[in-house]
Parts: sequence; structure tokens; C-alpha cells
Amino acid sequence: MNAPILGHNRPLIKKAYEIRRTALQMGKVQGQGYIAQALDIADVLSVAYFHAMQYRPAEPEWEERDRFYLSIGHYAIGLYAALIEAGIIPREELESYGTDDSRLPMSGMAAYTPGMEITGGSLGHGLPIAIGGCLGLKVKKSKSFIYNLLSDGELGEGSTWEAAMSAAHWKLDNLIAIVDINNQQADGPSSQVLASEPVDKKFEAFGWFAQRVDGNDIDALVKAFDAARNHEHAVPRVIICDTLMGKGVPFLEARDKNHFIRVDANEWDQAIAVLDAEFAS
Repeated sequence: MNAPILGHNRPLIKKAYEIRRTALQMGKVQGQGYIAQALDIADVLSVAYFHAMQYRPAEPEWEERDRFYLSIGHYAIGLYAALIEAGIIPREELESYGTDDSRLPMSGMAAYTPGMEITGGSLGHGLPIAIGGCLGLKVKKSKSFIYNLLSDGELGEGSTWEAAMSAAHWKLDNLIAIVDINNQQADGPSSQVLASEPVDKKFEAFGWFAQRVDGNDIDALVKAFDAARNHEHAVPRVIICDTLMGKGVPFLEARDKNHFIRVDANEWDQAIAVLDAEFAS
């Protein structure tokens, strides 16, 4: 079981850097991948895995663990990096990313990967699956939480809002949803494809305890995760995270179209070097 990190949050900042670096190393293996999303969500993953969640690295199926449900399957490269840093996936498997017979396919699949709780990818399914998981934990009288990461693009799916209504109806106080607001999806900026703001007010109207933070600010995330877990009322909780695609590598942050970002062969090592320099400074 992971103990909370006390004092300043430098260790979590370091873990976020390591998650980004590991994700870039995996992307280099195939020369492609949803690396901008991995970079944008690394701070959230750092706080989830190294501050908030209870789990046993050597026992991925430990019954009393907190679960992390990745609704957006193409974010798998980021979650794999977190699972490697957490010791759930052996580091030597990094080199197998996206290859035949690998346990690290390019889109997350629960059947293959230790620590991958659900098979995501078809947007709008993650939150409904989390509702079922939370109800099951309630039946078992478990004190575990389910953390469900979904994207702003999923807010255009009706099933997401049906699930949000159901979570409030069933008073699922063991559910902490995390919405990555990076304003990017395959067809363009999410705000132009289908406007969903104000997201926090909408979740509040559905009966949730909602917080909105800078998803690349470790201090703000720690406070939000703690407040979500410790909220006194029997309602579901959501943390809405405004993030920057490609965070930590300025020349990737600046790319106009970065949903499936093009990274030239020579740029992977350059990106790692820039990330190292940014962290060292």
C-alpha cells in the first residue's frame, strides 16, 4: 500500500518527469504513438499513482486496491509509463511497446497488461463501466475507490451523461472521475467539434462534487485529489483538469495538430534531451 508523500511535492514532480521520459522512450520504439496525450496527463498520473491510490505493485489483482479505469484507450502509452514507474510492469518490457505479442499494445487492453483494469477506446464507455465497478465494490462493502480517466471528447457522448446521472442516483462516493480537458480530438479542437463548457457546472447540476484545476500543476492536483477522496457527502466526485498537449517538450507543445502528433525519427532523442533540460532547470 502506498503511503501519502508528505511535505513538498518535489518527489511527485520527479515522478511526472519520469513518466514523460518513459513514454517518450516507448514512442521511440515504434516511431509513433499518442505521445502528446501522455505528456499532458503525466502530472495527473503521478499524483494518482504516487500520492492518492492504494495498490501493491507485486499484486496487481490485490482485492483491496484502488482501481484506475482508462476510458481513453489511446492514452495507454502514458498509463504504461506510470505502471512501469510504479513497478507493476517490468521496465524491460518498455522496448516491446506496440510490437507483435507485446503486453503493451498501442491501445490499452485489459486482457494483456497488468494494471490495465478495462479495455477502453470506444469513447463514452469508461464512465458507464466505472459505475458498474463502483456498484460491485459497494456490494462487497469494499472501501476501495475507482479513478476513471476520461477525455473532453467523451463529453459529447450521451452515455457519459447517462452514467453521470446514474452515479449521483446511486450515491457512488467511491467514484473519482478525472476529465482531461486538452481541447483536442481527432476532428479538431473539442470546443469546436461540440462545445461542452461549463463542464464543472454541468457535473454539479448532475449532483457531483466538482473541482476544476490546472492539470499540469502538481500542488493543485494533490489538493484536488485529497479533497475528492475526503469529501464528506455521499456523492460522486470529479476533477476537471485543464492540460496542455505535449507538456514538458516546448517544440511539441507548439504543434498545431497534435492529437496523433507527427514526430520525426531524429526528434525522439531531441524531445528526451529537452525534457531532461527542462527538469534539470
